[in-house]
Amino acid sequence: MMNNIVRREVIPLLSDEDIVRARKIVRDWTISLKFSLVDQTKLVTAVSELARNTVEHGGGGSALLEMLDDSIRRGIRLTFEDQGPGIANIDQAMTDGYSSRGSLGLGLGGTKRLVNEFDLSSEPGKGTRVTIARWK
Repeated sequence: MMNNIVRREVIPLLSDEDIVRARKIVRDWTISLKFSLVDQTKLVTAVSELARNTVEHGGGGSALLEMLDDSIRRGIRLTFEDQGPGIANIDQAMTDGYSSRGSLGLGLGGTKRLVNEFDLSSEPGKGTRVTIARWK
């Protein structure tokens, strides 16, 4: 089925202010699509985690935000991309409790559970791309 892009925005992710902006835009989009409060919270939490990873671990990057409508369902797809050091061991990074910086380690594994679709690709020395989607 073809996903028609209803709305698209690219935002830089270089600072805490950019993370807040990404969260606000996604929150506004989930409200406009009439996502439940629980689904709004899940997606905004995922955005917060991935945007912070892009800034802190990836040295900054960007987020592509897309509002989708395939005539049966509507949703939001988000792609976070950086040209940072990459992830040497994706399986380890996806493990609950794993943290490369001493945080709680909700991280990538927790983020994956908050969304309907999750795709991660990374190459050491070349950066990381994470694409997530949440459907209504």
